[in-house]
Amino acid sequence: MVAPATLSLRPSAAPAPPRAALSRARAWFGPAIRTSPSVAASYQPRRFSGVRRAVAVDADQQGSPEPPEQEKKPETYYFLVANAKFMLDEEEHFQEQLAEKLRNYGERDKEQDFWLVVEPKFLDRFPNITKRLKRPAVALVSTDGNWITFMKLRLDRVLQDQFDADSVVEVLASNPVELKFEKPEKWTAPYPKYEFGWWEPFLPPKSSNGTA
Repeated sequence: MVAPATLSLRPSAAPAPPRAALSRARAWFGPAIRTSPSVAASYQPRRFSGVRRAVAVDADQQGSPEPPEQEKKPETYYFLVANAKFMLDEEEHFQEQLAEKLRNYGERDKEQDFWLVVEPKFLDRFPNITKRLKRPAVALVSTDGNWITFMKLRLDRVLQDQFDADSVVEVLASNPVELKFEKPEKWTAPYPKYEFGWWEPFLPPKSSNGTA
């Protein structure tokens, strides 16, 4: 028995346009522009995820308080103290040591971090020291603890301690006092005695008597 033949109808392909029509179309639209593979590979489409993130951050920050500024920690100051006559009139090498240190700072363009303070107000914090002092008193103050310890060994007859302060103005504040030292009848040292007022370059800024 022979199977019946089936007939399938398929859409026929559209006839190709004539060459003349293609030529006219190219002439109308201009020559085709081809993108080189290197240019196409280097080009990346612009993404907007960054914009969305920026908008989200702005939205979260609306109405939020500004972060607080970091609090400044108190600084530690170290000092030696003795009566003014010993520190300024009797100690033989004190002036030379301070002058050499100040000269060294100038050569290195380093900011001064040590001072002489006449009758410093911070002594009120140290009743155990003040009761052992003859007045007026003079303190050598610095932020360099190692150097203060070194000077303690050199000067010997001084008292040493330390404290924290929020500002150097607080450290250098002093009570006004007039210094007077009697001249010795005889000066037996082989070098001349220091002139009165040699300590003024080491006093706090804008001061001649230690008043801050």
